[in-house]
Amino acid sequence: MSDQDPKRKLDDLDAKLAAYKAGQKVGKAHQEEHYSQANVAWRMVTEMVAGLGIGFGIGFGLDALLGTKPFLMVVFALLGVAAGIKVMLRTAKEVQASMNPGPAGTGPGGATGKSPGEGDENSARITGADEGKRDGD
Repeated sequence: MSDQDPKRKLDDLDAKLAAYKAGQKVGKAHQEEHYSQANVAWRMVTEMVAGLGIGFGIGFGLDALLGTKPFLMVVFALLGVAAGIKVMLRTAKEVQASMNPGPAGTGPGGATGKSPGEGDENSARITGADEGKRDGD
């Protein structure tokens, strides 16, 4: 009887664990998490410094190989700053879109990126701009 008792206890525990896991909420995807403004700011600073550092490193390495000491280092450092700014702007747009989701949850313009009534065949009916042709007159 003692052999069956631990096995039954383990089976009961396994059933309880399965029920507990089934009751737990599924975690959000990384893109759906809410970030504080400080986290977003640190992310942007890190992206900017990484862009500058990578550009500086590439320029310094090429200057050492080609013997053009300050020229390529300055050029690639400026390219790194430009890349860092581009990534920062993309991050800002991503954060803004997550804070103000559109009708389909994909951003301000919905799935198509257009405002309602823009560019579709029913836009005249939706906005009432072309009432004369609406009823086939």
